[in-house]
Amino acid sequence: MTSAPEFARRILKLELPSLLSPRSAASWSHGRHYSISGRSLPESDVTRLFTPVTIGGVAVDLMSSENAIAVIVGHALKAERKTLAVLSANLDHVQHFGAQGFWEQALKCEESVEWLTLLDGAPLVTQANKLTGRQWPRLAGSDIIESILDRCALEGLRVGFLGGTCETQRLVREKFAIERPDLQIVGWWAPQRESLEDSDSSRELCARIKEAEADVLVVCLGKPRQELWIAEYGAQTGAKALLAFGAAVDFLAGRVRRAPDSVKKLGMEWAWRLAMEPRRLAKRYLLNGPGSYMSVRRDSFIGLPPTPSRLQHSGLPTYTSSRSSAGLQPGRFSPLGAHTDVAVLIVTYNNQHDIGRLLQSLRRETADQSIKVVIADNSASRETLDTLVSEVDVHSFSTGGNRGYSGGLNLAAKSAGTADSFLILNPDIWLERGSIKALRDRMRSSAAGIVVPRLLNGDGTTYLSLRREPSLLRSLGDACLGSKLPGRPGWLSEMDYNSESYAYPHPAEWATGAALLVSSETAESVGGWDERFFLYSEETDFFRRARQAGASVWFEPRARMKHQGGASGSSPDLSALMAVNRIRYSRKHGTSLEAVLVHCTVAVGELLRAGKPERRLALATVIGLHRWERLPHATCYERAAERSAQPSGCVIIPAHNEAAVLGRTLRSLVPLLESGNVEVIVACNGCTDGTEQIAASVPGVRVISMPGASKTEALNSADCAATKWPRIYLDADIELSPESVAQTLGALSEEGGPLAARPPFQYDTTSATWPVRAYYRARTRISLSSSALWGAGVYGINEFGHARFERFPGFVGDDYFVDRVFTKEEKKVLECDPASVRTPRSTSALLGTLKRVYRGNAEQDCGARSTAARTLLALLCSIHGPFSAIDAAIYVTFALCGRNRGRRAAGDTWERDESSRQLPGPQPVEERMKPMEVAD
Repeated sequence: MTSAPEFARRILKLELPSLLSPRSAASWSHGRHYSISGRSLPESDVTRLFTPVTIGGVAVDLMSSENAIAVIVGHALKAERKTLAVLSANLDHVQHFGAQGFWEQALKCEESVEWLTLLDGAPLVTQANKLTGRQWPRLAGSDIIESILDRCALEGLRVGFLGGTCETQRLVREKFAIERPDLQIVGWWAPQRESLEDSDSSRELCARIKEAEADVLVVCLGKPRQELWIAEYGAQTGAKALLAFGAAVDFLAGRVRRAPDSVKKLGMEWAWRLAMEPRRLAKRYLLNGPGSYMSVRRDSFIGLPPTPSRLQHSGLPTYTSSRSSAGLQPGRFSPLGAHTDVAVLIVTYNNQHDIGRLLQSLRRETADQSIKVVIADNSASRETLDTLVSEVDVHSFSTGGNRGYSGGLNLAAKSAGTADSFLILNPDIWLERGSIKALRDRMRSSAAGIVVPRLLNGDGTTYLSLRREPSLLRSLGDACLGSKLPGRPGWLSEMDYNSESYAYPHPAEWATGAALLVSSETAESVGGWDERFFLYSEETDFFRRARQAGASVWFEPRARMKHQGGASGSSPDLSALMAVNRIRYSRKHGTSLEAVLVHCTVAVGELLRAGKPERRLALATVIGLHRWERLPHATCYERAAERSAQPSGCVIIPAHNEAAVLGRTLRSLVPLLESGNVEVIVACNGCTDGTEQIAASVPGVRVISMPGASKTEALNSADCAATKWPRIYLDADIELSPESVAQTLGALSEEGGPLAARPPFQYDTTSATWPVRAYYRARTRISLSSSALWGAGVYGINEFGHARFERFPGFVGDDYFVDRVFTKEEKKVLECDPASVRTPRSTSALLGTLKRVYRGNAEQDCGARSTAARTLLALLCSIHGPFSAIDAAIYVTFALCGRNRGRRAAGDTWERDESSRQLPGPQPVEERMKPMEVAD
């Protein structure tokens, strides 16, 4: 069997017939044909037919300097030819476009231009000589640019220059006026980097260049920007040949000195250039150079590199639709049963204000492809579905619960039927015209399994949506640096901060799940979304499984979608869920050791950000595994038949200026109101801040008003207005799940059950100072408070229990009063979802609360035996180390100060903690009832 080098030597002995006449065609490597103009060349210099060579993963066209110039100029003389783009491949080019380079596939899928890749760089020349057994010259753009310009002047070609500074271009113009008066220069363009990365600005630039009618455009933007810009916009310039020659304009201007020939012969031009421009070139030669050199030695062979294919390694066939898609109906969506080009899957959660804008933008896309739309609604209320009633060609349905993003997508996919591809969109997205077609075009040209668009913020700025696969080092870098030092290496950051990554199409590892087009084959091979993640990391997992199935992921900037974004990130619970899901992801896809290290890294990251109130719960949750079960998770809503069997009762909420928190409390009670079995009464007493309006805005809530601020009168008035038993008395700042309300009412309705009961509670110390957190940690450890009715801000009483007292007395602590009415056997703390009790934030606020509590207790004890001794004993028993001892000491200090202040206080004044009612950040009244959004 003939070896590859021997085979190459035999091929290289075959010479083409000389085609020396002007305007005649000559064969060239890769089977392409060009017209060559000019005088006759010696037969030894005519292009030879040989097997193409790949060096460092880059396909290189080996030829002499004369032939390269003849091909370029000959192409520029022929108007009907496809645009020719010329580049010089060196180590820097291998770094960007070679094997494992970030832009490896970016130029291979572009069909608008045809690439001529010249051999440059001493290591590449050495490798080419070794592979072919023949000596090849270096063809650096800066070496051949002057010869090309000479031929352009001879042939009368019009030349334009793109790139370099205005000062550099001025120097070149002055030099050309003296040395090249016959060269036709039709334009000089020196755009800013930002304008090159903006598609609208780039198209305007192309229009100006086309108007100038340049035949040859010298593009000096530096790698990889010049190649990427040519691939994306080169054909729009109208130029027949574009030369990606980097710093050629600087050499022409004389601003950068060329290395002497003796240095070039030694292969040390890189050292010369590094000495001339150390700041600009240090990273290229010293950091990236060694890796590129190893790639040249490792990834070089005779032949072309493989073309990109999403299913190349999976064995799955490339999709070609044999089914007829539904005909185009501009402005209308196709029926659910029709096979369409695209099936759009949307998961909503109280998005009645967003969905109309998205559907309107989708209807414009139906002019280019057939589309059907499926919406899975996770909302408890029917407001979103009611909004969609008029959208008769949209298939929408309730998922029966808050299934999370993954659960909703899986249900939507099952209902969608067949389609060539599935477009997954967040409900707060809206599309710019032509976005879906751009995604589909990219999927066809690159054979991608998933294509993601360029996301824009509401103000038009680019949303940084591209991500790298999570790893321990990236987790550590993000934990320590966050968004600081965005220019750090990719192995230290999961997020891609590079602006060029969002300007040009290229393969990616994954992106945020707000918008992505998935081919039907990829969807089938990957399967459903993992519902264990609920929110966050589900798209990371889906993209990873897609890549493992052989599918490639591509980013397409021509597809532009605006993303309003939700307010979910401000929720401490969702911040904690995001942190925990990173750990879950590492456990699913990594080793046990990796999972442990990632867990520690995430904990470090949350510790560094513990100064932010919303991140403290995340830290506590990451450290305490027992808290994971309390995180947001998939829930099911009661069906109509189940609701009819649901225990009935009443929820009474006394409210005095509770506009900041009342909407949050009422939101969880909406499913109970819809059942018709539970009545909710808000007793507004002395309110002046809009509390009544917020309560009245929730359908089904009864509002009663009193002029004076008295909780006792509010409770008694609500009792008179209520018609159902049992009754739950709920403070306006306490969050309680519908399940907990139902279980409490059910327990109080049972024959032989307790007369009074409450759900368990947990303290939310978000935003609290460390002494306050220490106090409540110690208080949580005392078993006495966990078995009493007081302290939770919620308790329930059935009709027989309420008969023990006719009215609530005028004591400060109503829960303490109720707890004393019943014996231990007559009251019960249930096992259900806990109520969330927000604690005071500051030391002064906590002391004020304790003053009120102890004063109220003293009023009711009336000389009864104090429980201080039992509390102290329970506190001592809870000490198991130095930290718990410190917490206990702080608890005792606060208790003594609060008890002392309580003794000195007098009068029946309205006292409460205002700090716990202040939500993080400003929040207008109209937003306080806004439900939690589904995160992307």
